[in-house]
Amino acid sequence: MRQVFLIDDEGKQLGILDTREAVALARSKDLDLVLVGASAVPPVCKLMDYGRFRYEEQQNEKENRKRARHQEVKSIKFRVKIDDNDFRTKTNHVKRFLEEGHKVKVTIMFRGRERTHPELGERILLRVAEEIKELGAPESMPSIMGMDMNMIVAPNPNRVKKGEEVAAAASSTASVTTSSTETLAPTEAALQAAEVPMDAPAESESASA
Repeated sequence: MRQVFLIDDEGKQLGILDTREAVALARSKDLDLVLVGASAVPPVCKLMDYGRFRYEEQQNEKENRKRARHQEVKSIKFRVKIDDNDFRTKTNHVKRFLEEGHKVKVTIMFRGRERTHPELGERILLRVAEEIKELGAPESMPSIMGMDMNMIVAPNPNRVKKGEEVAAAASSTASVTTSSTETLAPTEAALQAAEVPMDAPAESESASA
């Protein structure tokens, strides 16, 4: 296999080139020749700074883990005989928590004989779910525990966290039809996949400075 379909570092499709020519082009731009579609015929390679790509990828993963750790379960309590103003105030708190990326435990507290009418608590919880449906949704139906009825509400993952910029993580790789996309590998792996001897005179150095 002596040829590859090459995409440059700006996402432009350069077409089919000899592997040696693709390696030379990578070296001339001080970039890596990265195999992104090993199962395509011919294999698809892309010119990029692989070290920078891996750094940005690791930073994104670190940020995602950080966000996951910061998620908390907030708690808001309602009474069965709650008035409209108090209901709106507490529901707005639920919305704020969801916008910040937190789950919310909504609790109905029963008093005395109110416990014999669980449908009243369920009615309030379903009303809350309707009010916040654009921001989140219940993870399960309301459940009774002791003298309380609870419902966990989770934020909608498709919404952007309040005050947070959208991460520009989209790849600049052009749309090339391949049967699969392989894990990115640096120049040496691409050369091996293309069966180019690493000790060949023209390819004795690394493609990146």
